[in-house]
Amino acid sequence: MSVRIVVMGPSGSGKSTVGAALAERLGARFVDGDDLHPLTNVEKMAAGIPLDDDDRMPWLRVVGATLRGEGRIVVACSALRRRYRDAIREEADDAFFAELVVDRDTLASRLDARADHFMPASLMDSQLEALESLADDEIGVRIEASLPLTQEIDAIRDALAATAR
Repeated sequence: MSVRIVVMGPSGSGKSTVGAALAERLGARFVDGDDLHPLTNVEKMAAGIPLDDDDRMPWLRVVGATLRGEGRIVVACSALRRRYRDAIREEADDAFFAELVVDRDTLASRLDARADHFMPASLMDSQLEALESLADDEIGVRIEASLPLTQEIDAIRDALAATAR
């Protein structure tokens, strides 16, 4: 059975931490979607300029193709809007999305504590404005991102197993 999971949410929600731990638990490869951005996107975000859809869509297709190319993979990717997730699904139609839900204050605190990331805290509001939570017709699960890491991983794994039945 293939396992293609996107751990999604705004910057600072814990996508990379949860995604890496989930991949380890599932015996899957982990890819941080940030590593798939072209340099022009990284430079734009580092300068505090939000990406637009012209910037995102080619990157999202790469995310989807990366998912499709592996049998067992977890990718950390913001996937904030429904149309972004649809673009990923165009490449990997069996992608399962795990949305990390986090309140604004916690997110701001996490972003302020990060020193080694190209995404500045100043872009948090643009990410929250863009966020469209998973809809009922999307395959995935919403997880409270303030739970202990093992509980977050267990909840994602259980939701994934429930969809395979």
